[in-house]
Amino acid sequence: MTGNEQLVNWNSFSQARAELGANFVRILGYFREDGVKSVARIEEAMRANNAASMVIPAHTLKGESRQFGADPLADLAETIEMTARACIERQDTPTDVLEYVVALRPLFEETLALLERESNPLVERRPVFGRRSLAG
Repeated sequence: MTGNEQLVNWNSFSQARAELGANFVRILGYFREDGVKSVARIEEAMRANNAASMVIPAHTLKGESRQFGADPLADLAETIEMTARACIERQDTPTDVLEYVVALRPLFEETLALLERESNPLVERRPVFGRRSLAG
């Protein structure tokens, strides 16, 4: 993926942060834990050629990603979920899902790093539009 702005819808992220208030950091921690487990379960299911075992973790990752504005990650998880469901209906192995599963972990890790960086109160905020300091 190019451009960090594209990985997270910051308006959705800000809305979630406002709605969750003091619970935001804790719930983002749950997203990290659940996401790590979901990605691992999807990869395990891929190695086992088991489309049915991909559906629930992909569905979970999709919903939790959308909550934080991680739309590309949510879209990829949705693609995995829907493709796995189609494989189940056709009683076929999930070979069609492989390219999406391969892309999942790097996208999850990059997105999570952005979300955590943005939610860390100790990180210095820099102007978004490249404004220079007037004290110079």
